[in-house]
Amino acid sequence: MLDSIDGVIDSLEQERYLPERALGVSIYLALQLGKPLFLEGEAGVGKTEVAKVLASLLGTELIRLQCYEGLDVNHAVYEWDYPKQMLAIRLIEASDEHVDADDIMSRDYLVARPLLQAVEASAKGKRPVLLIDELDRADEEFEAYLLELLSDFQVTIPEIGTIRAEEPPVVVLTSNRTREIHDALKRRCIYHWIDYPDFEREVAIVQRKVPEVPETLAADLAHAMEQLRTMDLFKPPGVAETLDWAAALVVLGTERLDPEVVEDTLGVILKYQEDIERLRATGTEQLLVPAI
Repeated sequence: MLDSIDGVIDSLEQERYLPERALGVSIYLALQLGKPLFLEGEAGVGKTEVAKVLASLLGTELIRLQCYEGLDVNHAVYEWDYPKQMLAIRLIEASDEHVDADDIMSRDYLVARPLLQAVEASAKGKRPVLLIDELDRADEEFEAYLLELLSDFQVTIPEIGTIRAEEPPVVVLTSNRTREIHDALKRRCIYHWIDYPDFEREVAIVQRKVPEVPETLAADLAHAMEQLRTMDLFKPPGVAETLDWAAALVVLGTERLDPEVVEDTLGVILKYQEDIERLRATGTEQLLVPAI
């Protein structure tokens, strides 16, 4: 199923993900070489969805680490369950026994976060998909730790020991490129930039993901998105917004885009008031397919 480039592409399409061939090649190489897959692109173009689809195709668990500013090892790897430890101490003291550090510093009192979860699952012979989402939101200090983890896939816990992955998990990293990721980390990965789809592929994506949408409306939406992405917007809409718009128009019973429908549903595709005002100032009619 995933043992050839065409097999990867066909499998993705069966899961209703329509990739360009270059993405299929990158996924195939990442799986065959055991390297992390690093996906960059604008928000909403389908980077996170790749990891979800891969987990489904491989029949394995998806473990997701959502990155954010200030993310540290405690929240990404592990931390001690202090309330459980305190309860254990009280129970031991109540029984007039001596409290030994080993009693409360074992694996039973450890809370595994996504990175340790992935290593432990791999250590047990499983091979989960580890999604490290929006790495560009994390600090460079965390990126440095991640670089070390991706090199040996092991976690050392001083009180317990070192846990090693028997086989590295399938790793997918994503970035919206709000900042540059260090070259040292990128060198360890298969890199691919996911761009906005062209007109034909976006029509096909809408029809595959929201099959209730008439073909003419799917074409209207793809045309409108093409126009929006050429404008100087603070946040151009991605494919995710196209699908949200399609679903909303199905609910409204819309069969073709017109100025009134566009005006009524701008909040589905544009998330900043400045972008909405800019579009209104230049005219929403530019999003419509020109009359022949």
